[in-house]
Amino acid sequence: MYWQVIVLIFVWMSLVFFIGWRIKDNSISCVFWGAGFIVITAFSLMMAPDIDLRKIVLAFLILLWGLRLTIFLYQRNRGKEEDFRYRHWRETWDHFLPRSFFQIFMVQGLLMYIISFPIWFINAHPGEPLTTTDTVGLVVFGIGFMFEVTGDMQLAFFKQNPAFEGKLLTTGVWKWTRHPNYFGEVLVWWGIWFYAIGIPYGWTTIISPVLITILLRFLSGVPLLEKRLGLHPDWEAYARKTAPFVPFVKWL
Repeated sequence: MYWQVIVLIFVWMSLVFFIGWRIKDNSISCVFWGAGFIVITAFSLMMAPDIDLRKIVLAFLILLWGLRLTIFLYQRNRGKEEDFRYRHWRETWDHFLPRSFFQIFMVQGLLMYIISFPIWFINAHPGEPLTTTDTVGLVVFGIGFMFEVTGDMQLAFFKQNPAFEGKLLTTGVWKWTRHPNYFGEVLVWWGIWFYAIGIPYGWTTIISPVLITILLRFLSGVPLLEKRLGLHPDWEAYARKTAPFVPFVKWL
């Protein structure tokens, strides 16, 4: 199944690349990110040696997470220009078409393959009885999902209110952490990993939540966003009193 998943992701990201090329908007890759995991889950489930309760629950959680993220990002980006990062690359890269294929879409495909590791690992192995770790996984996933959904909704309502134009959102879950949606996303994948622990050698899929944690906390998520937010006159005061990532933990 491992090589089949690689081929599937290559085809999926190539299709997304073609769509982005046609509409001249490579930030479409973000919209198709969540949907890609649904496709991987469905494919690996069809290839599974059996169907057990763990696989069914996992498929439901990925469907819930992926649909919500896809719909949210589509609605948020609809009618808007290409994201500033992708637009900058479009304007500055030589040989933009092949570079964007490999450096944007294929790199995202590689990340998708690694992060989805627990999903296709579970589906590739015969079912095992549910354990306490599955319950822990459901709780962790649930907390993360609620943080992600609540953070995105509060931010969307905040931006839609003209009274808050030019201001920072510092209430709700944004009072507990400067990045509740990123924190929630990380918890979602730690929750998925706990489901993999119930499979022999499933602990090896820990590379998935570790990678998404590093990406969002230290590389592409928090640092890039805070670089822009740091220009806001109220940012310094907000950052001093609010945890950067883990709620109420000022050093993490």
